Amino acid sequence: MPSRYLSFRCSVPWLILLLQTLFLIRSFFGFPGAGGIYSPSSFYPEFQDVNHMVIFGFGFFLTVLRRYGLSSTGFNFLLIVLGVQCSVLVEDLLVFLRMQQNEIGMRSLAKAVMSMTAVVISTGAVLGKANPVQLIVMTLVELVIFCVSRCINRTFLQVPEHLTLMHVHLFGAYFGLAVTSRFPEAPPGLDKNRSTPKSDLFSMLGAVFVWVFWPSFNSILAGSKKEAVLNTYFALAVSAVAAFMLSALTSKDGKFRMTHIHSAVLAGGVTISYTAHSIQHPWIAMILGLLGSVITILGSHCLQRCFNPALKVQDTSGVHFTFGLPAVLGAVAAVVLCVVERGIDKQWNDLSSLGYLIFVDLGAFCQTISTALITGLITGLILNIKLLKAVHVSKYFDDQFYWEVSFKLISD
Repeated sequence: MPSRYLSFRCSVPWLILLLQTLFLIRSFFGFPGAGGIYSPSSFYPEFQDVNHMVIFGFGFFLTVLRRYGLSSTGFNFLLIVLGVQCSVLVEDLLVFLRMQQNEIGMRSLAKAVMSMTAVVISTGAVLGKANPVQLIVMTLVELVIFCVSRCINRTFLQVPEHLTLMHVHLFGAYFGLAVTSRFPEAPPGLDKNRSTPKSDLFSMLGAVFVWVFWPSFNSILAGSKKEAVLNTYFALAVSAVAAFMLSALTSKDGKFRMTHIHSAVLAGGVTISYTAHSIQHPWIAMILGLLGSVITILGSHCLQRCFNPALKVQDTSGVHFTFGLPAVLGAVAAVVLCVVERGIDKQWNDLSSLGYLIFVDLGAFCQTISTALITGLITGLILNIKLLKAVHVSKYFDDQFYWEVSFKLISD
């Protein structure tokens, strides 16, 4: 059996060794002392929440395929520990080029972990199709491009630092969709490209982890932390309630569908991410959570049945309607709420400043999504060159291609 599968002994270990050597050299010359890392000490609990969310939450969230559970969790962990170091290295490069201020310690590490969310979301789109070498290359490219996109928004459009990181869902979803569009399409009716009750259970466990820690994700870098936590929790709560309600209403037999639940319960956290720190009335956050859940469930119906086949979109774990559409809704809501707030404060007398505000917010949104799509298409083409040993479509969605797996586990 092993002879039928490609060996990555001559590629993956050496690529990892090369990258880790570069990161070690960087840390030897530029990493702060222990005192700088753990200052301020009150920042560490929030960082741990975000770390748990990205590693545990998304690691299990992606276990949606019946024969790809080991790869989903294992590769997710590998990409995160490599990507965080790479993100810190890219941030250092931007500081060296005087394109951003120097930040050391826990805050810099938190930004790196949050940036990895984009990669994890993109991985969900190419889940089961990309080998470890392709995933590592995609991680490095995406982190660099995302940091550059954030730098453009921050430097030229004057977007606050923490809000540039909130574009992570939007960027990750559409970058991943663009990348996966360049991969060969899986044969229709492939048995491995489906879930089982066991994989659904683990995926729902991951969704619960992400749900629990999402308030810390939205508030860790925000100025108004209390408002961000409160609004995020209310939005998540309403989106979870709406997920169960809409799932029963839209299914044929009136039963709950796990696909709806494990995606829509997170929609509120994505939708509220841009405005969690600024909303003064919790009912607004609750409405956004409701709308996020609605667009996720309705989007899953429309996209999977109508648009995905026509546009040949290959979205393995549904990142488009789980993260992409709620992020678009959140960006639009942020513009509307900001215009209404500024308009009321100035009694709608200064329309020119409102127009400029709309231009800046929409410009940041359009820049992020267009950069993600264009660079994602280019990255997808790069990942399918022969040097990176692209996986044959017959070996998609299969742990046995990468892991030592017992036949009992495969049969389960």
